[in-house]
Amino acid sequence: MSRPRRGAATGAGAAPWTVHAGAGTVRPDAPVPRDREAVPARERRGDGRAGPRDEVVEVVVRVLVADDQTVVREGLVLLLGLLPGVEVVGAAADGREAVELAGSLGPDVVLMDLRMPRMDGVEATRRIRAAHPDVHVVVLTTYSDDESIFAALGAGARGYLTKDTDAESLASAIATVVEGEAQFDPAVQRRLAEAVAGSRRAPGLPDGLTRRESEVLGLIAAGRSNTEIAEELFISEATVKTHINNLFAKAGLRDRAQAVTYAFRHGLGPG
Repeated sequence: MSRPRRGAATGAGAAPWTVHAGAGTVRPDAPVPRDREAVPARERRGDGRAGPRDEVVEVVVRVLVADDQTVVREGLVLLLGLLPGVEVVGAAADGREAVELAGSLGPDVVLMDLRMPRMDGVEATRRIRAAHPDVHVVVLTTYSDDESIFAALGAGARGYLTKDTDAESLASAIATVVEGEAQFDPAVQRRLAEAVAGSRRAPGLPDGLTRRESEVLGLIAAGRSNTEIAEELFISEATVKTHINNLFAKAGLRDRAQAVTYAFRHGLGPG
């Protein structure tokens, strides 16, 4: 099944894109013309743009899909192929294959199912994040119970969506995690809030956190950016970053997704 990639040139000289059904890769059969060169998200320039100023450059997020159900997997490949700025580089039928393809294909984002044969999505996420910390994982599953949510976030997932999510939310989650932020399905947010409501705040703060560090942590859990935290607490962004570095070191956290999980577990999330 062939189709021109959205945003690429069409007609003579165009680069046809071929979707290979099942567990395999989705790749261009010919290079994209130089004036529309696709640049992986991780190669963006420091100012947020990609490529030289005098060229029209399309920033593309490379995505790997992992799901054991063939219909779901192939459907996601086709859906993602319609989203601007997204390139599906591969599709895995289980967690073990997802780990292998993450190493060989170098995606920016992995869309990870949780319940898969040979290796589940939690263990696959843990291995991918340990071996490739620049690869971000967004869980896409039918499960939104506490055990699944906390296990996935604890393994290093930066996003958690349920399979009834729409294309717009899926695209938003992919873009959000590439920028280093976390995004969760509303149902997951409610489960996290309920977990906080059902627990009692322990006296004092865990792991030696200061009052200000706990405030910063709570705002991270509420989805605030560093700029928004600085404005709300009337401090500089540099000070916010210092507090984040300190609380991450004290609590043994690797990223903001883990910080959200930590905050809710200790009753420090938004109430």
